[in-house]
Amino acid sequence: MERRFFLKAVALTGVASTLKMVDGFEVLAQKSKSTAGSNGYDLVAVMGGEPDQMFRRAITEMGGIGKYVKPGNKVTIKPNIGWDRIPELAATTNPVLVSEIIKQCLKAGAKEVIVFDHTCDDWRKCYKNSGIEDAVIAAGGKMIPAHDESYYREINLPRAVNLKTAKIHQAILDSDVWINVPILKNHGGAKMTISMKNLMGIVWDRRFFHSHNLQQCIADCSTLNKKPTLNVVDAYRLMKSNGPQGKSLADVVTSKGLFISTDIIAVDTAATKFFNQVSAMPLEMVEHIGKGEALKIGTTQLEKLNIKRIKI
Repeated sequence: MERRFFLKAVALTGVASTLKMVDGFEVLAQKSKSTAGSNGYDLVAVMGGEPDQMFRRAITEMGGIGKYVKPGNKVTIKPNIGWDRIPELAATTNPVLVSEIIKQCLKAGAKEVIVFDHTCDDWRKCYKNSGIEDAVIAAGGKMIPAHDESYYREINLPRAVNLKTAKIHQAILDSDVWINVPILKNHGGAKMTISMKNLMGIVWDRRFFHSHNLQQCIADCSTLNKKPTLNVVDAYRLMKSNGPQGKSLADVVTSKGLFISTDIIAVDTAATKFFNQVSAMPLEMVEHIGKGEALKIGTTQLEKLNIKRIKI
């Protein structure tokens, strides 16, 4: 990243738009159940805190990190680190959130925590300038590369419509637990980049997606048997326009939100409804979500889920 662009972005950080919604999460499910079962909620939405604070609250309501990560587990975390951008530009997952998830996993007894992404820009610059590499190392995790085909193994996707096979990063396939940690942002082609779209960063050949119905291939990829144990959507800052890279802080809203669920369709539905309050994006425009529901990956019917909304 050019130094002058970095300095300009830092100088302008304070004027980024801030999302202020008294009832920001009420749009998620007006008739959702109000009490948790013995194993926690199906989906938790938190608003108003810092990324680490919101994750701690959310994972507690989901039943605690120990419900998902057991002693000796090998954990893989997949943030969005696709672009050579500083955190304030909201093109990549917040490093504070990634750090907290690593700490929680290690506290639960994880043997190791690995972090990677198949980046679009140079992977070394993406890892460094996103702040994620430094955050991972400081928290006790390990960054690994994903820029070479040798890191991937081919799997079959028998339930898929178009994407019948895919080469998936071995860190996903060899993990006991993997946690999907996308950032909530606009995308020119897919309309939204959230949990389902973030799976393109575990695949080697992404060109196939763009030439064989991008929306369907995103849904197809989400049928893989090795599903994310958790989907944690970073909505601390969201990119409301010019995604997926963004152009300036004018594209960024400080929304201070977080969504978490085991259901990748449900969490993307909730996050899209939240995003739609900032920048027009009706759920039906994000076709891969509906296509994923048709493949029985998860549900868009939030009113049938046990949802917890927290305002800090």
